[in-house]
Amino acid sequence: MADEQEIMCKLESIKEIRNKTLQMEKIKSRLKAEFEALESEERHLKEYKQEMDLLLQEKMAHVEELRLIHADINVMENTIKQSENDLNKLLESTRRLHDEYKPLKEHVDALRMTLGLQRLPDLCEEEEKLSLEPACHVINKFIEMHLYVLCAKPKAGPGTPKSQNGSRTNEGMENT
Repeated sequence: MADEQEIMCKLESIKEIRNKTLQMEKIKSRLKAEFEALESEERHLKEYKQEMDLLLQEKMAHVEELRLIHADINVMENTIKQSENDLNKLLESTRRLHDEYKPLKEHVDALRMTLGLQRLPDLCEEEEKLSLEPACHVINKFIEMHLYVLCAKPKAGPGTPKSQNGSRTNEGMENT
């Protein structure tokens, strides 16, 4: 009986070993699946991080592109302002030259009339001739846009007599 009991005890131990081995194999199998899932998730995480890096690089490229566009806009705004200032200076210079030209022309016309010669053509009349020349196209476009500067009557100065309604007129200047 002692042998029988010893055999039963060994059989129980073998049964327990078998059960524990099966349990261990199941856990080992689950552990292997978890390791595979872990490795797979690590690969995915690495891919996600690489994609995130690429997206951030693309974002920064777009941010830089927008910054450059804004810089270009600022440069163009400054260029436009400078061009407008240059245009205003040119218009003022043109007005001054016209103001200088007009009395000189009137004096030359008066001298020519005393000699029996015809008056010289006005700038407005000469402008019509210039506008027919193709080489002056750009200049003429500018002149056409600002022709009023060349053909406008000068403002009444402080020595200009007042009209009947009390405002200063150009009539007194034209008569002198």
